[in-house]
Amino acid sequence: MPRKTAPQPSPRPFAYRNRTLHCDGADISALAEDHGTPLYVYSAEQISARFQLFEEAFKGQPHTICYAVKANSSLAILRLLALQGAGFDIVSGGELERVRKAHKAALTKVVFSGVGKQVWEIDAALKANILLFNVESEAELYLLAARAEALRIRARFALRVNPDVFADTHPYISTGLSEHKFGIDINQARAIYRKAGKSKWLDAAGVSVHIGSQIRKVDPFAAATARVTALISDLKKDGHNIRYIDAGGGLGIDYGTTAFNPAQQVQKYAAALSKGLAAESSHLIIEPGRFIVAQAGALLTRVLFVKKNGSKTFVITDAGMNDLIRPSLYHAHHEILPIKQPRTAAPSITADIVGPVCESGDFFARDRVLAAVKPGDLVLILDAGAYGMSLTSNYNSRPRPAEVLIDEATVKLIRRRETMRDLLAPEVL
Repeated sequence: MPRKTAPQPSPRPFAYRNRTLHCDGADISALAEDHGTPLYVYSAEQISARFQLFEEAFKGQPHTICYAVKANSSLAILRLLALQGAGFDIVSGGELERVRKAHKAALTKVVFSGVGKQVWEIDAALKANILLFNVESEAELYLLAARAEALRIRARFALRVNPDVFADTHPYISTGLSEHKFGIDINQARAIYRKAGKSKWLDAAGVSVHIGSQIRKVDPFAAATARVTALISDLKKDGHNIRYIDAGGGLGIDYGTTAFNPAQQVQKYAAALSKGLAAESSHLIIEPGRFIVAQAGALLTRVLFVKKNGSKTFVITDAGMNDLIRPSLYHAHHEILPIKQPRTAAPSITADIVGPVCESGDFFARDRVLAAVKPGDLVLILDAGAYGMSLTSNYNSRPRPAEVLIDEATVKLIRRRETMRDLLAPEVL
């Protein structure tokens, strides 16, 4: 049964109680004692509440909310969402297996995106009877037809069209322009659908679009959806039985301290999509990822040293860029809080918060003002629930961190810390 959630969730589940940071009633300092650091901490209540915001906003039209697995692929989080009725947006055969493991019944609500699908991945998805393949090239469409024929399974697909709509976001996560590797030129789509209609093994079931990630303004979503709606009208005139419109994901959050109302942002997003859809009656698919999990998670780390180098101060932690690469990769901002709340008159410092990895790019913040800390202190890096653990690596031969899920004040270990045996197990000497 879906869990009960607050209709107006706060942006983050982390708050001070008795001068110590807590997450949904759990003392975060106790988590460090029990599970060590670095440690990813997630709020089940916050994840559920964010998912329910989308369910509520789109309740007036047929829809499926397909959580973007790449944002955070934890089996426990996938199961949490699946039990509330979520579908899933995947981009690999590995993510398909994660959905199967987390909640097998959800396989029929999977959409498969990505520009480089391999034969084994296509075959696995066809056998799993997924909802839709989001096809990103004409060559991929021919491969899908061939595999569908070989397996004698008709493949439902949507072309992921590129609407050439600009979204104001980081260039690494913008996907809707003609210069990007994703999608098919929307002006060529109608001809490709005509070719697909000649194959009895292809079912042109929908049209898909995705213009990027961490998009804060909703107008680009309306523009992209409007272009897709116009294409669907033409496709229906051509005789295609289009039943789905996949509007993608990309709705952004606020990583800073600006006032942020998640419910209001989802309502604005829903209004923008409704505007773009106009009278189009196709079943709507949306693919939120970051918006659901980012602010529900944080990375807990311990200060190792505080170091002066000339005029610079460095706070060196036991977490590194292999544990959270977003600041190094995107120059992303993450708020950082001490676990013990400083008193009003407590001194502050301006420092770079960095990790132990042997790279100058190993940092979480530069020239950040924060309460003075000392070796042994704990700090929490906020908004790390999306593209945190899913982008971890073993660089510098560092084991990846553990993960815990706080569920109604109960702490559940959902991934144990890697060991040196785990690290070396795949290698052959």
